[in-house]
Amino acid sequence: MKDLKYLTAFTIPIFAFIGIYFKGYWTVITPVYAFMLIPVMELLLPVNTTNFEGEERETRLKNKLFDWLLYLNIPIVFGLFYTSLYELATTSYETYELVGIIVSMGIVLGTNGINVAHELGHRAKSYERILGKLLLLPSLYMHFYIEHNYGHHLNAATKEDPATAKYNQSVYSFWFTSVTRQYMNAWVIQKKLLGTEKRGIFSLYNDMFWYTLIQLIHLIFIFFLFGASVSGYAILMALVGFLLLETVNYIEHYGLLRKKLPSGRYERVREVHSWNSNHVMGRIILYELTRHSDHHFKSSKKYQILDYHDSSPQMPFGYPTSMVLSFLPPLWFRIMNPRIPDEMKTSSL
Repeated sequence: MKDLKYLTAFTIPIFAFIGIYFKGYWTVITPVYAFMLIPVMELLLPVNTTNFEGEERETRLKNKLFDWLLYLNIPIVFGLFYTSLYELATTSYETYELVGIIVSMGIVLGTNGINVAHELGHRAKSYERILGKLLLLPSLYMHFYIEHNYGHHLNAATKEDPATAKYNQSVYSFWFTSVTRQYMNAWVIQKKLLGTEKRGIFSLYNDMFWYTLIQLIHLIFIFFLFGASVSGYAILMALVGFLLLETVNYIEHYGLLRKKLPSGRYERVREVHSWNSNHVMGRIILYELTRHSDHHFKSSKKYQILDYHDSSPQMPFGYPTSMVLSFLPPLWFRIMNPRIPDEMKTSSL
């Protein structure tokens, strides 16, 4: 029964549905929950550093419940997404209600969409990777699969990685550099992948082409179904969703850099190159994404068996709280900069 704690991840779409259904001031309940109530709960609840070992670890690895908890996000995300678009097309809303629904759905797309897509995108089974790409569609961020799997995991904690925030870089600056560079990198990586198979950029095996086409069809479908204004709302939801992802990217590796070896290559990614958090609420809401150090140590490891490492740099707060702090750069720098190893600060200059 204790494994059912991950059902807590569905509280975000539940609150979003409540906002859509009851309207009025209820439309802002999701951002209040995500950025106020969850951080408060993180501060009140104890930190859990437990790792699973031996038979218990194997049991958790074989338990299909953990997989189905991920798969369940697909009908929830798409059902709620199209429900929100229908309501926006058929109901008259005040401006604050529109903002509340758009931000709420963006949070759903970022947490239950992109975050779950990230987990599934690392799976060995092809159908799980396909499901992961499907969850990236509403956020118009399907290129994330290519750049993250073939770019970020190779270049994390280096200056070459657009998803690694520099020392003293604000989250707002990072949004621009990460979004633009990741998209361009995805095309560069795609070209290299096609080159290894002796195919050109105009090949039918060009996934970036298909991602672009699928996302365009997705928007055209929304346009013909609900109209131009609702299509605009869908794009704004996607914007909130992928900026939420980029905020997570920002806090995951902020200021951490790998050493460059005499050979010109970087040292291998270790536990010290990602910020870790054992705060309970962030862990279960984000399917253990906060144990990011171990994820980079072995990206194929499933979320339910990710480990805590004593050597990993620890965030003073959970990921949801840290995201809120990042929106206030002076406070973020004051809290986080002293925690970055001096040699990494020197390397960033």
